[in-house]
Amino acid sequence: MSGEHESGTVTLTWHEVLMANAVGGMRQLSAVKAGKQDRHGYDGAGWSEHIEGACGEIAVAKLLGVFWDGSVNTWKANDLPGLQVRTRSRHDFELLVRPQDDDSTPWVLVTGKCPEYRVRGYLYGHEAKRGEWLRSYGGRPKAYFVPHSNLRPMEELHGR
Repeated sequence: MSGEHESGTVTLTWHEVLMANAVGGMRQLSAVKAGKQDRHGYDGAGWSEHIEGACGEIAVAKLLGVFWDGSVNTWKANDLPGLQVRTRSRHDFELLVRPQDDDSTPWVLVTGKCPEYRVRGYLYGHEAKRGEWLRSYGGRPKAYFVPHSNLRPMEELHGR
């Protein structure tokens, strides 16, 4: 594993933000309509979380040069071909991987807020599930919080 690094800063265009806004809004509306509750002890602003998450997905797609389909109602599917994206609002936040998250999938950390994001790196689910990274914040269920310094560089995913 590499040390602290920054794999890529991505600035979304306003057209990309518009797409993320539409998809994030549709994702939240679909969840509300289906009666889905916020998960993992989170009682937050689902609208903004879904929009920022979609922005993070676009940022990774843009960095890797892969297509983002903006899917809705695909809760179990990967965010991008063969990988999952976790978008966190603050640049000092770590990669969050939950115990039930897939072990064989790469989980990518994106930090920031619209329109500026940093794609930090990734780990496979099984690599992220180390006892020393298992913590609980704010009374929410335990999850793994992987420090930036333990993430693999995004360059390893290029050309997949």
